[in-house]
Amino acid sequence: MAGAPQGWLSGELSARSLLRPREVARAVFHPAWIPPALDPDVEKLKRVRIIAGTVAAVGVYTVVQGGFAFDEMLENMLTASVVLLFVTPLTVGAMLYRWRRTGPVRELRQPLLRSMQLLLAFVGTIVGTVVLWKLAAGSGLLVLLLGLAALWLTVFVGYGAYLVSGNFFGTAVVHRCLPPLLATVTSWLMALPDLATGDLHGLSLTLGVLFVLGAPVTVTGISLLEMGRLRSRHGIRLDTHPAVRPRPVPPRPAAPPPYIPPQPPHAPRNPYARRNPYGR
Repeated sequence: MAGAPQGWLSGELSARSLLRPREVARAVFHPAWIPPALDPDVEKLKRVRIIAGTVAAVGVYTVVQGGFAFDEMLENMLTASVVLLFVTPLTVGAMLYRWRRTGPVRELRQPLLRSMQLLLAFVGTIVGTVVLWKLAAGSGLLVLLLGLAALWLTVFVGYGAYLVSGNFFGTAVVHRCLPPLLATVTSWLMALPDLATGDLHGLSLTLGVLFVLGAPVTVTGISLLEMGRLRSRHGIRLDTHPAVRPRPVPPRPAAPPPYIPPQPPHAPRNPYARRNPYGR
């Protein structure tokens, strides 16, 4: 954490980069100070967590309802922004209270401030995208210009959401287990209003429960696998202070060779010797 690079952008941007919103999103939402991956298997689990959570949250409702409501998606984006603004600091604060028992938390201030800056930047772009789409809908002659700008921002925010869902606003620079923990907490808090009010979005009981609980259950399961892999392969535990070096995980002992019982010695037989038919 102390040796994290001081720069922000993970790549150089040029005037042509403005035509490629994904490239700009990668430079902004995956900064240079985010630590590299420890394990390729953990990175695969992150991608599975993101894709599975998205499919479970969006796919079921879209297929059942027979269409995709763009206005509802914009409202969900604003709701998710509000949830992120409250959930991320509260969850990290709870973990800081836990970690302070085993080590100082003052040294975590700089990476935490960077993560908060990334969170505010992402939420700001979401709000800007929603506002721009609202303006484009009733702009009259400027609909083409504002529509193109809103479309660019939509691709920018969409790919940025994919990136921040993996690193969860760079909180891995604080602790490697924070991204899966925050993903789990956020997915459940997004589902709590529907669980509390019993709103099944006009679906039947079975499909409604599948729609409401699909995303949090899927994200939770994959997050547990991710944290379990970090614990078993790298000795990183969620309740351990980030400054404490993880204990090296001993390599698995090699499997012993298969046991072969000793064979009794036998004298070579004479092929020309006469055999006793009575076995004597």
